[in-house]
Amino acid sequence: MDKKRVLSGMRPTGKSHLGHLHGIFENWRSLQDTYECFYFAADWHALTSEYKNPEIVGENIWEMFVDMLSAGVGTGKNAGHLFIQSHVKEHAELFLLLSMITPLGWLERNPTYKELMLELKEKEIHTYGFLGYPVLQAADIVIYKAQYVPVGKDQLPHLEITREIARRFNFLYGKNVLLPPDALLTEAAALGGLDGRKMSKSYGNAIYLADSPEEIKEKISRMVTDTRRARKTDPGEPSDCNLYPFHRLYSPKALQDQIAEECRKASIGCVQCKRYLTKYLIEGIAPVQERRAYYLSHLNEVKEIVHTGTEKARQVARKTMEDVRNAIGF
Repeated sequence: MDKKRVLSGMRPTGKSHLGHLHGIFENWRSLQDTYECFYFAADWHALTSEYKNPEIVGENIWEMFVDMLSAGVGTGKNAGHLFIQSHVKEHAELFLLLSMITPLGWLERNPTYKELMLELKEKEIHTYGFLGYPVLQAADIVIYKAQYVPVGKDQLPHLEITREIARRFNFLYGKNVLLPPDALLTEAAALGGLDGRKMSKSYGNAIYLADSPEEIKEKISRMVTDTRRARKTDPGEPSDCNLYPFHRLYSPKALQDQIAEECRKASIGCVQCKRYLTKYLIEGIAPVQERRAYYLSHLNEVKEIVHTGTEKARQVARKTMEDVRNAIGF
């Protein structure tokens, strides 16, 4: 029996950080055991915000694939297919055709549109490409007839637009050519950045997979913790502390419990708490960083993996486009 298919992508706009590792890559890796997975570098999507600096996109594609492979994505017996969006031109053709049938109101009502406008407010993104990126996103998904897309709850509106576009295409042309995908809801560790906001390249508050132990130590030392603890003698609440989710991922369970108890009693200070985290975080990501060093020194191997994945993606996309053209009558 053929495996059901999963599709997801990521914009290569900068270095990968711990939020990507625990929020995206680890989930992608686990899905490979159950589904046929297609994971891509969304370089055309990256141009919606980086069109003035396309070199940023090109420079980060291979580093992103190195990070993915280092986290186990695209490796192993059931490796997913890794590919580059712009190397499969059928994405652009389907994007064009779907843009002809997508009502403008659907895009203007996209609930995350204004959120992204605020997050990327320093960039000039009042463009057709930025407004229309959900249509390109829809093309990315339905061209592979993926049954599932791994998303968090906050991303469900994006996926619903894809489902609506697929259903509208099928209704207009009288054939069930495009498959409306279902959400594969994922629960990811909520990791804050150094300043307490979500960890993001845009905010410059991230701990990156490429950071050295010295850089990690320095970053943890200036992380915002429980803001109610102005002094060491002030009791804290671990569930409200920016540091504690990292302890849950990296520190031994006994130490987690000890820190939680002592924090509430104000018998441990944030400085000591950060020292514990520094030790275990550096040890915890060492295997990922070792694999990362290997792939950086074997880029030809990385490129061959991506080349093979891209060829597989082309085969699937071409077949879908034949069905699309036949449905339209072209």
